[in-house]
Amino acid sequence: MIQLKGARKEGKKYLNPVPTDTAGFDHFFPILWEYLTNKSENTPKKTLGPFKTDASIYASPPVSGLRVTWIGHSSLLIEIDGKRILTDPVWSQRASFSQYLGPKRFFAAPLPLAELPPLDAVLISHDHYDHFDEATIRALAPKNIPFYCSLGVGQYLKAWGVSEHLITEMDWGDTARIGDDCTITTTPTRHFSGRSLSNRMETLWLAFVIKGVKHNIFFGADSGWFEGFEEIGKAYGPFDLTMLEIGAYGKNWPDIHMGPLSAFNAHLALKGKQMMPIHWGTFNLALHAWYEPIEILLELVKKQPQSLFIPEPGKPTEVTGTNYNSGWWNKFMSI
Repeated sequence: MIQLKGARKEGKKYLNPVPTDTAGFDHFFPILWEYLTNKSENTPKKTLGPFKTDASIYASPPVSGLRVTWIGHSSLLIEIDGKRILTDPVWSQRASFSQYLGPKRFFAAPLPLAELPPLDAVLISHDHYDHFDEATIRALAPKNIPFYCSLGVGQYLKAWGVSEHLITEMDWGDTARIGDDCTITTTPTRHFSGRSLSNRMETLWLAFVIKGVKHNIFFGADSGWFEGFEEIGKAYGPFDLTMLEIGAYGKNWPDIHMGPLSAFNAHLALKGKQMMPIHWGTFNLALHAWYEPIEILLELVKKQPQSLFIPEPGKPTEVTGTNYNSGWWNKFMSI
């Protein structure tokens, strides 16, 4: 049985819920060789977008009570039962310590930060650059928004201008309330953390269960497959929507990212009713073609039907439980 509450540490380092290869320096040369010999279209040959969000839509609440705007990667604006929640916000052009090098967005964020509607919470799953962007946090800091983050990440939020009273650090299994009728509960993931080679594993990584009056959803952030998904499903499911990473997988780091097959299995284990694939189609973070994860997922669903939710980037889309596939990437594929 996987322990869902209370992360363990050895010295300064947090531990995964199960033994995990986090693709450290010993993988450097095999990964480098793969990159040097790779011929997949991991960066689109055609420019994606432009995508543009019609922010006037936010003046009216979703009829279903649940609406999601995919900003790209793991950045989601979630409207759930009267609350607006932003996850892992990254608006910068590069997911990197520098805006001069590192993975660059395939398309600009479709909703300018200045056009964001009022938010009830911002959730930070872990401190990697593709989930936690300094420039974006600094822009959000003056807006008086509560932040909920993993243990150790609060130090960055405070340094970047977020008031201490707005920061709630969370361990695995912690629950916090957003207003009177929405709760968030954190769960383990199988991943790692660190913003440099010198501080790996020194802050925590986690996922979020978000429960409103009517809807119960799961934001999976980053994780490799582990049996904990079954435990999470038993403890907190079923879920109206699971938001699970399908991209950035590779044979040299199978423990820390799922890919489409393991994400599909995680959705089933979580007792999900509908699955939204995230963490794909935005940054070049792996060796597979940029469109490969979603194409594989669609093939899996042909063999074992499940309801998917695949909105176009930047388009506020209601979650009704009915299968929805915008197919937005097809017009940008070069094959």
